[in-house]
Amino acid sequence: MGGRGPALLRAALRGAAAGLLGTAAMTAGELVEQRLTHRPDSHIPGRTLRTLARRPTSNTAVYPAWNHAMHWLTGATLGALRGVWSVTGIRGPAATAAHAVVRLAFDQTLENATGAGAAPRRWPFGEKAVDYLHKGVYALVTGLASDAVVAPDLETSAGAHSH
Repeated sequence: MGGRGPALLRAALRGAAAGLLGTAAMTAGELVEQRLTHRPDSHIPGRTLRTLARRPTSNTAVYPAWNHAMHWLTGATLGALRGVWSVTGIRGPAATAAHAVVRLAFDQTLENATGAGAAPRRWPFGEKAVDYLHKGVYALVTGLASDAVVAPDLETSAGAHSH
């Protein structure tokens, strides 16, 4: 990593902050949506984190502190990734769209690998649409913030093609 290491670390830390901002925006949007739709809180993230931490879980118990921890840790972690993307030139709308997919895939991979959540193909359409919307808000806000505070200092011009 050599001379690129410090810049990558700075970008990851700024990206993590951007991810926390994205998480705050997603959380605010979820609260508004839940007030309008009367959709209950999901407790799958908390169960997922408890399973990863090898803590006992139940499909009927709720773990609000664990839920929040998973929510914010995931936001910061994937925000760090977005910061690295920003510094290396992976930026703008295409990066934001890809980041939304990464956020959805990350959540679903952990939730399904731990057995805490059902596969999205089993979800009703409305639940998928709401999840996609909120993760899209996260990715949009995180991407805008990351691209604003992380310059593409490590974007290379090596090679004119992808292969």
